[in-house]
Amino acid sequence: MRPWLVVSAALVCVIAPAPAQEPDAEGCKDHALFTRMPGFYIQRCTLNDFAAHTFRVGKKEVSVEGKFTEIMYYKNEGAKAPGVLTVHRNFENAIKKLGGSVTSNLEDGESFYKIVKGGAEVWVHVSANINEQYYLAVVEKGVMKQDIEADAAALGAGLKAEGKIAVYGITFDTGKAEIKPASEPALVEIAKLLKAQPALKLHVVGHTDNVAGLDLNLKLSKARAEAVVQALSTRHGIAAGRLIPHGVGPVAPAASNEAEAGRAKNRRVELVKQ
Repeated sequence: MRPWLVVSAALVCVIAPAPAQEPDAEGCKDHALFTRMPGFYIQRCTLNDFAAHTFRVGKKEVSVEGKFTEIMYYKNEGAKAPGVLTVHRNFENAIKKLGGSVTSNLEDGESFYKIVKGGAEVWVHVSANINEQYYLAVVEKGVMKQDIEADAAALGAGLKAEGKIAVYGITFDTGKAEIKPASEPALVEIAKLLKAQPALKLHVVGHTDNVAGLDLNLKLSKARAEAVVQALSTRHGIAAGRLIPHGVGPVAPAASNEAEAGRAKNRRVELVKQ
């Protein structure tokens, strides 16, 4: 090769511009636990104080609720693309350093992890099946701050007008039928209504979203309705004969299950006049 060609090539390498760095989407930043892969920017993000996301544990799907962060990363133009496996292994190694573990790994480019530390649970979902982008979702498991409480007068008015009323203040852990302590104010108001109207008899109907299988949700919704009846009977002195528990799972949705807002509306207990 001629000497001037070598010099020319070297000069080109020196003066070639670096890959352009796209700005992150407004209001978006990396999650506190994870830096980003080199050469990527945030194309979009979602930050919610409370939401649910579906994770995999083996072949099973689990819905986890809490503080929710999702981030979509795109590769900057001209930046070197890492391999898909490189992205997954980076997250796996980082999570293991935090004491976390893999719950489901590299199925269709999806990896799921769980970190338990100091009594706190953090769930992580990484999706990377092409070299140009990857997706990160993190749920810091927690309980929603309940802003709307059941009120005996409002419950009675709803039953009188519609013959049924949804109660959203009764909560359960994911996949379980034990009533959480935060549900007590709602139970108190239901009991107050029943004591004020001694002739009133109710169907107590448990509803779920469509996450997980139909049979599981039917059993779960029935068990939750039974738990409500038991709590009203044993803790609040309501005759069990006035209450009939039912579980209909996801078959009577109040909203679409396509988005989390709709799924949250579908997870409810309804009171229906007998």
